[in-house]
Amino acid sequence: MANRKSLESLPILLPAAALLLCSLILSGPAESQVVSAQPPYAISVFAKSANGYSKPDSIVQWRNSVLVGYGNGVAKDGSDGKSSTIVQYSLSGKLQRMFNVLGHNDGLRIKPETNELWALQNEDGNPNKEPNLVIIDLETLSRKPYIIPSVNGGGGYDDVVFKDDQVFITASNPSGSHFPVLVRLTLAGNSVITETVLNNDDPAINIPTGLPVTLSLTDPDSLAIDPRGNLVLDSQGDSELVFIRHPFTKNQTVGLLPITTPTNPPTPTTVDDTAFASRSAFLLAADINGNTVYRIDSPSFGFEPGVAYSGSDTAGIIGVLDLDNGVLTPIITSTPDPKTNNLSSFRGLLFVGSEDD
Repeated sequence: MANRKSLESLPILLPAAALLLCSLILSGPAESQVVSAQPPYAISVFAKSANGYSKPDSIVQWRNSVLVGYGNGVAKDGSDGKSSTIVQYSLSGKLQRMFNVLGHNDGLRIKPETNELWALQNEDGNPNKEPNLVIIDLETLSRKPYIIPSVNGGGGYDDVVFKDDQVFITASNPSGSHFPVLVRLTLAGNSVITETVLNNDDPAINIPTGLPVTLSLTDPDSLAIDPRGNLVLDSQGDSELVFIRHPFTKNQTVGLLPITTPTNPPTPTTVDDTAFASRSAFLLAADINGNTVYRIDSPSFGFEPGVAYSGSDTAGIIGVLDLDNGVLTPIITSTPDPKTNNLSSFRGLLFVGSEDD
């Protein structure tokens, strides 16, 4: 296939089983909904919001614990002066500690081989007025704040990954065409240096067709690294993933994968986060509407390494993503809350490495 020549062969994904449904009924002051898992998958509650924190989003693992960023309904540009809450849990979901960061937290990442938690705030705007990156030492909780100036007409930053001793960061909410949506970040004392990796109207290859296209990215969001080392940028509102091979080199290649669900005709589907299975114990998923972090298990044979799983913020599903054609086959579905008519809105996904008890 043409896309394999452009981006190398991506793993062939196994189809999700479509057998009987196993349902988990949740009810409480914040939600009343049903989430269902298709065998061989099973779903349970890992953690829930409590007084003082709500709307879980990003999830990271640090040693034998998990940290979840709760946005608390704070304005996405931080203009209301409120704070988000980061909650640390054991790998069995027991609350260990919590602390706040000023502004709307969306991106969390642990710098490899360190105790540094990088927390990004205010993805939609206001980046030049308040620190939008705070690096927190998880041993001491000491903090180092940074202001990353906007590179795209006023938008902020959404997610960060570390690759080959480099830092890549998503520039979100661009105000028009030919603005950076992905930059390389370098810290220099108390300031930062940004260098453009990808603009929102750069050329790319359409992965399912192998044909050249021009990007038209309006909503850059989450960032990940796939098993082949490609950066994977989620353009959430555009229902697309962008794969960047050899980023920030002369050999950089870009592939575009439109996301659909298997209806007739296929339905474009937004996704918020994509995670690639490794030899992990379980998958965690944050549901911002349900104020719940779910645990998803595959008890029969575990998760197949390399398989991509994506969570939709609008369709109320988590699915297996076929990297050849962009079809998202649901393994987790939800029904609307009868009071609000809202589906689950799945945001952060994390494959957890081992269990502590």
